Amino acid sequence: MTRLKTPTISRRAALKGAGAAAATGALGALAGGAPAWGQPANPRIVLSTWGGDYSMLLTKHVSTPVLAPKGWQVVNDEAQVQQRKTKLIAEKRLPKGTSDVSALTATDIAELRDADVLEKLDLSKLKNARNIIKTFSIADSPYFSPHIYSGKVVLYNPKLIKKVPTGIADLWDPANQGKVGVVDIQHVYTTMAAALVAGGKTGDFEKAKKALLDLKKLKPRIYPSNEALAQALKTEEVGLCIMWKARAVQWQNAGTNILTVAPKEGLITYVSGFSVPKNAPNREGSYAFLDAALEASVQQGFAADMGYNPVVGNAKVPEDLRKRIGFTDAEQKLFVNPDLDFLAKRAVELKDFWDKQFKAA
Repeated sequence: MTRLKTPTISRRAALKGAGAAAATGALGALAGGAPAWGQPANPRIVLSTWGGDYSMLLTKHVSTPVLAPKGWQVVNDEAQVQQRKTKLIAEKRLPKGTSDVSALTATDIAELRDADVLEKLDLSKLKNARNIIKTFSIADSPYFSPHIYSGKVVLYNPKLIKKVPTGIADLWDPANQGKVGVVDIQHVYTTMAAALVAGGKTGDFEKAKKALLDLKKLKPRIYPSNEALAQALKTEEVGLCIMWKARAVQWQNAGTNILTVAPKEGLITYVSGFSVPKNAPNREGSYAFLDAALEASVQQGFAADMGYNPVVGNAKVPEDLRKRIGFTDAEQKLFVNPDLDFLAKRAVELKDFWDKQFKAA
C-alpha cells in the first residue's frame, strides 16, 4: 500500500517559516491574492519515491535543510518503482497527475519516454545543472536529472567464502551453494549480470535466461528487498551476492563482515535521479526539488550517509571516503552501461520470466 509521508521539519526551519508567515501578514498579499515575494505560490511538492533509507535521506538532506527554509513542503509518496511507473502511465490521460517529481533509475527512463509521460527538462530552470559531471549530462537523457551513482560489485563474507571471488560467476560456483543471496526487486540488474556471466551483453536476454535457470538449480536465497539482504548478510545466513558498492559501504559501516570485488565480467553502472511527469500539478515545485537535489551539500550528504558518488563536480568528498565509495581508473574501465532500449521493449517479458520461471518453486 502506498504511504504518504510528510517529513518532520526542524525547529529552526519551523521558526523561519513562522517568521516568513508573519512578514507576509504585515506586508499584505500582492495584487490578485498572490503570496508575498519569495514564497512559493503552491508550497506542496509530491515526491514519488522508493521508501526505506533513500526516502529518509531525501528528507534529511534535501527537503528539510534546503527546501523547507524556502517555504516548500515535500510529501514523500512511497512505493516500489514498478508500481509507481504503472501509476504514471495510468495517469497520462489526466490533466493533472498526483506527483510532481518521480525518483527513478536510468534504466526506467526509456520505457517512460516511449510512453510519453515525462517532460523534457528545461536546464535554464536548474542553476546547478552547470555542475553536473559530463558523464551524467542531462543532454544525454533530457527527461532525467541525475542524483547519485555507483556500480554493481561482488560482496562476500571472508568467513563463509574461503576462496576470494573474482567475478559474478562465483555465484554460480557449486562450492558456494546455500550461501548466495539474490534481491527480488533488483531482478533487472540480476538478469543483466547473468547475461554477462554467460558471455553476452546486458541486453542478451536469451543467454541471461539460461544462466538464471542454471543458478536456480543451486537454490539461491531470494530476498524481497536490499534491506532484507543486508540482514541476511549480517546474520551470516548468506555470504555472497552482487550489490551496489554504495550499499556495501553502508553495511560495512553497520558492522557487517563483508568485502567487495570489482567483477571481471564488468561493473554494471547504476544512476539514480529524478524526472518530472508531463502533467505534474506543481511545475515550479518540480524544478525546485530537482535543483535542490544537485546542491553540493546534498551530494556530500548522500556520499557520507549512503555511499553513493556525487554527480556534480563541485561536491567535496573527503579522500578517505572517496576511496571507499569510488572506483579506480582500472575499475572504471570495467563499467558496463545497461541496454536501455532493450529494457524499454522487453521489461514485461523480463519480469514475467523472473516471476514464473526463476522464482517459481
